[in-house]
Amino acid sequence: MTIQSSEADPIFQRRWKTLAVLCLSLVMVVAGVSSLNVALPAISDSLGASGTELQWMVDAYSLAFAALLLPAGALGDRFGRKGALQLGLTIYAGAALISTVATNSGQLIATRTIMGLGAAFVMPATLSIVTNIFPPHERGRAIATWAGFAGAGGAIGPVVSGLLLEHFWWGSVFFISVPLAALALILGLVLVPTSVDPNQTRLDPIGAALSALGLFVLLYAIIEGPNNGWFDPVTIGAFTASVVILAAFVRWEARSETPMLNVAYFADRAFSAGAFTISTVFFAMFGMFFLVTLYLQFVMGFSALGASVRTLPIAATMIIVSPRSAYLAERFGLRNVVSTGMVIMSSGFLMLSTLSLSYHYWALVTALLMMGTGMSIVMANSTTSIMASLPNSKAGVGSAVNDTSREVGGAVGIAVLGSIVNSSYRGSLDGSLPDGISESAAVAARDSIGTALRAAREVGGETGAQIVEAASEAFVDAFGIAMLVTAAATLLGAVVTYRYMPQSVAVALSDNPAPPSSEGSDRAEPAATGGAPPVSRIDPA
Repeated sequence: MTIQSSEADPIFQRRWKTLAVLCLSLVMVVAGVSSLNVALPAISDSLGASGTELQWMVDAYSLAFAALLLPAGALGDRFGRKGALQLGLTIYAGAALISTVATNSGQLIATRTIMGLGAAFVMPATLSIVTNIFPPHERGRAIATWAGFAGAGGAIGPVVSGLLLEHFWWGSVFFISVPLAALALILGLVLVPTSVDPNQTRLDPIGAALSALGLFVLLYAIIEGPNNGWFDPVTIGAFTASVVILAAFVRWEARSETPMLNVAYFADRAFSAGAFTISTVFFAMFGMFFLVTLYLQFVMGFSALGASVRTLPIAATMIIVSPRSAYLAERFGLRNVVSTGMVIMSSGFLMLSTLSLSYHYWALVTALLMMGTGMSIVMANSTTSIMASLPNSKAGVGSAVNDTSREVGGAVGIAVLGSIVNSSYRGSLDGSLPDGISESAAVAARDSIGTALRAAREVGGETGAQIVEAASEAFVDAFGIAMLVTAAATLLGAVVTYRYMPQSVAVALSDNPAPPSSEGSDRAEPAATGGAPPVSRIDPA
């Protein structure tokens, strides 16, 4: 296989600079999922937000983000991925700026929803453009770099927010996105080319509506499940409705002449196995970040910033290891490397399950390094597997499937592992509370470790100290159970991956059915500086 266009082309020459701009945009929107958590206490004090309102400030972003990824990716394919990226950055920055002056919870929930809308255009556009500007022999490394920054963004967000809150008001958590988005927009005008689906496929508004509504209802059920109860009629009804709507989406897409998402793609093992492993990794990673932060803050007593900083080794590992993971797949085989990465992840979660009230940072760091290494290998190569199995003309939809797998997996991880911790915590705490405490203090202690610590401060004295000890021991026990479940889930994922994922990423890349650019492949429009020739494409010969 050869590169049809000359390597002297400006787009080819600046491809790594373009990747840097795309990674900046990517980290910003991924960090938006996790960065708000550390600011919730300050927002609660300033806006008088209830616990439910605080939860929806976090969840509104994820809901809009995940539900709109598929339609946004399809629109980018149809009208231009650079335009989708710039539109998303503009929407994201505008909503972030308005968020800084919100005066009530409803306003902030609304602006967070709009930020999620912007993120839904940004994330698939970044991966689509990466896929289209890099030649096949570099594409795996480029996608691996993209995946590393995508994973690291979840850990970087809380650290940046914690630093800002040390010196500024809670709105600074949102305001930081404005200059970053402006920088990405300016650099993108010069460095980022665009590409579109050359077939100019008609839009699929019914498919877009069904996918967005189905994913919205599914994520709503997952998010509200731990609060309402998994067997609550509302939860069961939401799950049932999501199944019906998503089934209707699949049926519609299978019969449509111009489907937004060709469901036949899932018959390709490289595509479906890649989506499965991405979901499994984010199930484990988002659930782990959520619970480890609680462990470090409530059990070990670190501040929000202190807890976030102590999880940075996993972000550093992802940034370092991910770009090198493509070589491992080429050397040892995609299936072997990805399944091994899942086993490494499982070992890290197993080590996390041994954490106790006796804090040893070396044990936490070792576990984080193991998980970061495994996640880097799995995420990067699984993303490559998804994108390599599709023609370049459908890069936006492929990227959206990859990103939706991340968001759904992460939401499920937080909900399921959080529910396991809550149930186990309450079971462990029963019978451990000191005698003679009031009923209100006992109810607060059983609700969560956070409310238990507040109740202990109100009670004070030796009784308060006993409540703290009982709650901390119960949480550590529950945390260990959740990490064992996660270790088992990732180990099962390794087995499934080894069974179904294809062995050779080189075959997947060479089988990519994208035709050359001069014969109807994706076309790259000139950059803002003008005159850029078409992006390099694979010669199918």
